Amino acid sequence: MPVDLDAYRQALLDLYLRLPDTPHRLSRFDLRLVRQLWERQVPLHLVEMALLLASARRAARPAHALPLGPIRSLHYFLPVIEELLAHPLPQAYVAYLRSKVAMRPAGGHTPATIG
Repeated sequence: MPVDLDAYRQALLDLYLRLPDTPHRLSRFDLRLVRQLWERQVPLHLVEMALLLASARRAARPAHALPLGPIRSLHYFLPVIEELLAHPLPQAYVAYLRSKVAMRPAGGHTPATIG
């Protein structure tokens, strides 16, 4: 886990902003949550897995289900982060999740942008 808060924040927000259905801007509440996760020493790989798992779950909804609205905050993923803290999945599972989630291209956003 990066010891440096800035490196942790950058890595987490780069991933978050590339996910489908997430906003292109960050709120001060998102940035506060990033700091709280870092202070709790939540491993970055676990946060990544939680973001990917929640996104894969959204994508796997039945076609006839009502469409979900866009994700408005990083807080959307907090229950899955807590789930994985309590019941970790194998680290190798992240490769499978990456194959299931259609990520936006890297770049094209400014992680320091606050909405």
